[in-house]
Amino acid sequence: MKDKLKNKPINLSVPHDEGQLRMMFTSGGAREGAGRKGIGQTRKVSLTLPESTWLAIENQSTQRGCSRSEVLRDIIEIYMNHTEGQAETRAKD
Repeated sequence: MKDKLKNKPINLSVPHDEGQLRMMFTSGGAREGAGRKGIGQTRKVSLTLPESTWLAIENQSTQRGCSRSEVLRDIIEIYMNHTEGQAETRAKD
């Protein structure tokens, strides 16, 4: 398979609906809708945390075999679900 790709020129393109680079061969191109589907909207943020927290995130990422983004996403979603439940309980009281 590597030999087939060795002599083919490639171009880098930025798709209209995404902000990430995509490799495209000069003949043909990426199929619209191909690839893994997104799970949400990507927004870049800068986050300042103590070193111990970054290490804990890294450890979770390594243990679970996933990205730091996935660990942070899970933490945020768990927190949001928990606080929404508390808000509903307070509203009933």
